[in-house]
Amino acid sequence: MPARPMYSPIMPQDGDVDASDANLRPSDGFNNPATPPQQTAFTPSNNRYTAMANPGPSSSYTHLGDSGKPSEWLEKQQSGSRRSKLLIVGALIALAAVIGVGVGVGVSLSNKNRTSTTNGNNSNGNSNSNSSNPVTQSDPNDPSTFQKDPRLIQSFYGIAYEPNGVIYPACGAQLSDVITDIQLMSQLTKVDMQVTLAIYIDSGDWSSYARQKTAIQSALQTWGTSNVAGITVGNEFMLNWLTANGGGDDPNSAIGNQGANLLIVNITDTRNWVKSAGYTFPIGNSDAGSYFNNLVLEAVDYGMANVHPWFANVSVQAGPQWTWDFFNQTDVSLANTLPNKPDMSIAEVGWPTASKDLGNESNGPSNASEANLQLFLDTFVCQTNQLGIKYYFFEFFDEEWKDVLYGGVEGHWGLFYQNKTLKVVRF
Repeated sequence: MPARPMYSPIMPQDGDVDASDANLRPSDGFNNPATPPQQTAFTPSNNRYTAMANPGPSSSYTHLGDSGKPSEWLEKQQSGSRRSKLLIVGALIALAAVIGVGVGVGVSLSNKNRTSTTNGNNSNGNSNSNSSNPVTQSDPNDPSTFQKDPRLIQSFYGIAYEPNGVIYPACGAQLSDVITDIQLMSQLTKVDMQVTLAIYIDSGDWSSYARQKTAIQSALQTWGTSNVAGITVGNEFMLNWLTANGGGDDPNSAIGNQGANLLIVNITDTRNWVKSAGYTFPIGNSDAGSYFNNLVLEAVDYGMANVHPWFANVSVQAGPQWTWDFFNQTDVSLANTLPNKPDMSIAEVGWPTASKDLGNESNGPSNASEANLQLFLDTFVCQTNQLGIKYYFFEFFDEEWKDVLYGGVEGHWGLFYQNKTLKVVRF
């Protein structure tokens, strides 16, 4: 069963990727998020994602047009139009050993405009896959000695990131590739270096929890916990559970609560072994924006919502306001009604730049294009930073495996192409 990307906030300070910066906290006014997980060992599943047959409003969403007002938005994304992934602990261990990080990136307040150029992509939206290293490093033995790109500005709170080659069971990520990724991402965020671990819960294979738990425990025992911001248990579990069990759209229905109680068993187990080991980091959960179950949120310290105006058939012009309204009125409001008031953040938000096929290149009011990504960036990033909303922009670079497996816009959400050259956008 596919998961969605969960994000681990990587926090390089001032562009450096040296491990000595790993324990620093953001100095910009944002609190360090104890949320995003994601990534590293993902198990995609074919039965969860249904590509849009036709552009325009779908039965999974109430079309909002340009009103910007959230309604009963069901982020089914056509029963899942975005992939998530499990944490690949093998990649995590490799990263922890060298730079003390995992995957994902977090936080910055500055926002400036710069023009950018790129090698471009073809008419089908496929990325250029053959390219030399986009980062020049003066000392091959010191990753911090790289030349910065003047087009990149530390403007994002956080960025969703998954290294190449981490899809379980392949686990073929290369450390050199990850270092390059961090060198680039550190120029888009300004934060400390940390990682939020994630455990993907598959209701079709409950043994996967034990496997991931064991791997994470081993990683923590081997590399320590000083760079760990938290553990997220479950990513879009409720969305997947309701879809698989005919539970409709209500995560708090009888069927929803049945799934929630199963998930809470793993959440409670994680909290217990974390506490017994003497660790103090928080435990959280991630799900589609309108699929949080009250019982689940009451059992965690934080929640991460996937909020996508594209899949709600909202125009790019109305997208930012719609995202803020939906997140506040649906997720933050719910959290505030609960006794523990879990901290909420946006785990995924962005705009696609291409589609593998013509049938999915539009969500109705707007197309997937680099020009529209620019429009979304111009009206979302700075204002969201000013509002103090924690978000993880989806995503660092295009992922070709999604293009092959799912089609549509799935593989084309990156700020960079697959080959890590910047798209035609400015920050």
